[in-house]
Amino acid sequence: QVRLVESGGGLVQAGGSLRLSCAASGRTFSRDTMGWFRQAPGKERELVAHISWLGFTEDYADSVKGRFTISRDNAKNTVYLQMNSLKPEDTDVYYCNTYPPEANYWGQGTQVTVSS
Repeated sequence: QVRLVESGGGLVQAGGSLRLSCAASGRTFSRDTMGWFRQAPGKERELVAHISWLGFTEDYADSVKGRFTISRDNAKNTVYLQMNSLKPEDTDVYYCNTYPPEANYWGQGTQVTVSS
């Protein structure tokens, strides 16, 4: 069974940092483009960042450019999201998935809350 398990969220003050991790199991994702997504209650899930399978290409939503960095460790089947200079508007549940996302791969996500 394929599982993507996100961790590393929490409560942080504005301007602070968090590092999210996404551990994959059930199959290797080393040949997949991977992405981080976020969703607030009542809103559409949006793409935050994605990274190519070798890590040579990254892309970011305009709202997080210069603040967030996506990376991956294919040997560990893990994807990371380093989030710096956090803002209250970054408060969301964060998910990882392939990009484009597979409907069956969504996990529980990890809650990030940024206080002002």
